Amino acid sequence: MKLICIGRNYTEHIKEFENERPTDPVVFLKPDTSILLKKQPFFIPDFSEDIHHEVEILVKITKVGKHISKKFAHKYYDQIGLGIDFTARDLQAKLKAKGLPWEKAKAFDGAAVIGEWLPKSDFKDVNNINFSLHKNDGVVQNGNTSLMLWKIDEIIEYVSKYFTLKIGDIIFTGTPSGVGKVIANDKLKGYIEDKQLFSITVK
Repeated sequence: MKLICIGRNYTEHIKEFENERPTDPVVFLKPDTSILLKKQPFFIPDFSEDIHHEVEILVKITKVGKHISKKFAHKYYDQIGLGIDFTARDLQAKLKAKGLPWEKAKAFDGAAVIGEWLPKSDFKDVNNINFSLHKNDGVVQNGNTSLMLWKIDEIIEYVSKYFTLKIGDIIFTGTPSGVGKVIANDKLKGYIEDKQLFSITVK
């Protein structure tokens, strides 16, 4: 089981960090050890002083597939979820400056929050899903899947060129603008439409 993450998939988030708009999806992986265990707090690691939250729509793969055409991609998932891609922003900046991989900043233990799952059939259109992250009862990130540069089925088509998708794999589809630092005692709650799918405390 692997976590496949898409970076720079929302225009406003790209602008937020003054990054170049990619011509292809930016793809990176997280190991299963990065998954934050259910009902556990997120502990800020001692190697970073600038951990950022990035809320994202998730997709869970239900069939093994390789070289999946976009028109068939919808057959490879039947659940939609919500999670957080925690990022050690200070460490990431150092790695990027040296042209090195991001894994230490993105794939550390506990860096992936995975909330509850909803049936895809609950949604009229997976390309029009509202989602949000609340921090200490204030909304810090708002997104809609219609604003993705690459939609869910396009992501599945693209990543399956490089990686065989297996049952249980999870795709993090990218974060909208509004990412920011977390500190001890922050409470983070994630919503799809009006349904809360996760709630965690930062320690």
